[in-house]
Amino acid sequence: MKKTHIILLVLIVGAIAALISLMPKGGADLLSSYETIAGAKEKPGKYVHVIAKLDKTQPIDYDAIKNPNYLSFTAVDTIGGKVKVVYNNAKPDNLEHSERLVMKGKMNGDVFECNEIMMKCPSKYTDDPNRIQESLNKNTN
Repeated sequence: MKKTHIILLVLIVGAIAALISLMPKGGADLLSSYETIAGAKEKPGKYVHVIAKLDKTQPIDYDAIKNPNYLSFTAVDTIGGKVKVVYNNAKPDNLEHSERLVMKGKMNGDVFECNEIMMKCPSKYTDDPNRIQESLNKNTN
């Protein structure tokens, strides 16, 4: 190898080491993957993303007058795992109408302490058979 190639490789390794050292404390926690509720329970205290639905059979605990920054509800994932979720922020709009929730946080005992909730709302572009038939009837006339 030429000297320039060796110097270039050393600079690249140095740059990677510098970027890793500048990563904020707990930065590895930000590089989490999607987990089921059972997977999150196996990693207590570790920052994870959980995809679940709101369990509409269980009550939502939110009182905007008493404490506007406390929301508690039960979430259920696709394989049936359930967990109580505590979100210390205002209740997101349309929480009850969301199709799926992506929750970022960590398990603390039997409670998922959520830092951020992203909602996947039902699509307005779903295939409605009645609307498709009406569109076909209009086009044939």
